[in-house]
Amino acid sequence: MYQNTPPRSTIRLTRRGRLVLIATGAVVAGTAVAVPLLMLDSGQGAKEPTTLLIPEGWRAGQVYDAVDKALGRPPGSAKRSLAKAHLKLPNEAEGNPEGYLFPATYPLERNGRKTTPEALLSFMVDTANKKFNGAPIAAGAQRNAMNVYQAVTIASIVQAEAATKADMAKVARVVFNRLERGMPLQMDSTVNYALNRSTLRTTSADTRIDSPYNSYQRMGLPPTPIDNPGEDAMRAAIAPAAGNWLYFVTVKPGDTRFTDNFEEHRRNVAEFNKNQKNSAKQD
Repeated sequence: MYQNTPPRSTIRLTRRGRLVLIATGAVVAGTAVAVPLLMLDSGQGAKEPTTLLIPEGWRAGQVYDAVDKALGRPPGSAKRSLAKAHLKLPNEAEGNPEGYLFPATYPLERNGRKTTPEALLSFMVDTANKKFNGAPIAAGAQRNAMNVYQAVTIASIVQAEAATKADMAKVARVVFNRLERGMPLQMDSTVNYALNRSTLRTTSADTRIDSPYNSYQRMGLPPTPIDNPGEDAMRAAIAPAAGNWLYFVTVKPGDTRFTDNFEEHRRNVAEFNKNQKNSAKQD
């Protein structure tokens, strides 16, 4: 099953040309999760925030931290509230809301009273269900011989890997091409998720981690989404671009190269590594 795949010691399928702050379950050590809250100014100073913005691509852990901060709750409150939130998740999720905490702006008050973590998380999941179970997404998933949960999982990879919105449909095609050929996805984003970190550099040791999210060693899709994708990534997941690409690398910002030729990909990766070294020297 691996015969069509070059040795893992020489291939890095994906490298994004920009860093993204991501965390799962907890904040990555040494970093602070920025919570973008919309503030209202009455002219006498800022009032308490009234809405919470969840950006595309945040992981569940980041969302929990943001909810706790926005509602003034102790750290861990939102995650603990899952047990009583009764989230309407698909059976495949097995109670894990990753992928279904839909990125949008949410009110922090209901009927003049501050909302609760469980109510806010339920609102996010209900929003995701409305978006994902509608005709365009559901029909698109069926057209590609997958269920909605699988489409959300692919969209989460696309969200994490694509350097730009314009690249999303091409990244989705790489995922489909690899699945159809029986090749491991070899996505650095899934390894980062397993290791609870974000980095542009994935080492050989990283790819040996024993995790169902290690797409270098495990075939097929990861067991759950790896972040909460937005609508652009969802559209890419159900309508991938036409192409034979199997590899891609963001050599530098604005220059992502897709190819079906491994040797060409190796040259692109070498150029990426050279650019990274030069950037490190300048820093």
